[in-house]
Amino acid sequence: MTYNQETTELLTIRDWLRFSVSQFEASDIFYGHGTDNSYDEAVWLIMGALHLPHDTLNNFLDAKLTNSERSKLASFVEQRITKHTPTAYLLKEAWLQGFKFYVDERVLIPRSFIAELLVNDGLQPWIEFPELINNAADICTGSGCLGVLLADAYPEANIDVIDISQDAIDVCNININNYGLQDRITAIKSDMFSQLKGKQYDLIISNPPYVDAPSMATLPAEYRNEPQLALGSGDAGLDHTHTILREAAKYLTEDGILIVEIGHNRDALIEAYPDLPFTWLEVSSGDEFVFLLTRDQLVAI
Repeated sequence: MTYNQETTELLTIRDWLRFSVSQFEASDIFYGHGTDNSYDEAVWLIMGALHLPHDTLNNFLDAKLTNSERSKLASFVEQRITKHTPTAYLLKEAWLQGFKFYVDERVLIPRSFIAELLVNDGLQPWIEFPELINNAADICTGSGCLGVLLADAYPEANIDVIDISQDAIDVCNININNYGLQDRITAIKSDMFSQLKGKQYDLIISNPPYVDAPSMATLPAEYRNEPQLALGSGDAGLDHTHTILREAAKYLTEDGILIVEIGHNRDALIEAYPDLPFTWLEVSSGDEFVFLLTRDQLVAI
């Protein structure tokens, strides 16, 4: 299909919305980077491409597009279907808990249950008052999105965001600058804790790679278009988590806490650490995905 030829009769946003939904429904694209259906995906792609606020769709449904806008949308719809390019990469934007982040193919598209906890005071009663957090770190930060949420949740804290990838660090700095947080957030290129000697934090969070080898082999094309380094973590999906559990205590203050997201690996983790008293935090999908440990509990490993 030659999209630019077929779409010459699509004049308004309403036309493009109908067309995009039809094309998505007829395709084998996979949702999961911010939407779960063809309509929401089409609204996001169209409004984002036209630089219009997503919640103003009804105001603009009958607005006519320029030739260049139609050409841009045709290209985006074609890439979304034929290359399975995630919409976030096409638009260079992703949303997490109401915060907008710059993303491109150098980083994982933001998604994390930890974001829910940071935005919704989900760390109480372990952190009773925000001012108790003076220093915090996000290990395996990717785009730096959780670092920005840390800075918002703990306005008096200095934040380090850490990633092994220089590409990720470069994207982090874009988001840090976009939110004007250069004085509070520092992006550090480091293989986990290797470049953090002497640092200590009241709070360490991490949404590390945690996809196991069998799952990596069956990922939809949209996920294979993301950096594989940011997804896979050994046969059982726990290689990065093992490192965090082994090293984190050395970088936590006396009353410090660790919070880690581990995907669907709860049973495997408990089997590996049967004596470790994990606290499983409640998020929108249940209490199997994010654990909390104190420094004292980690020292006992």
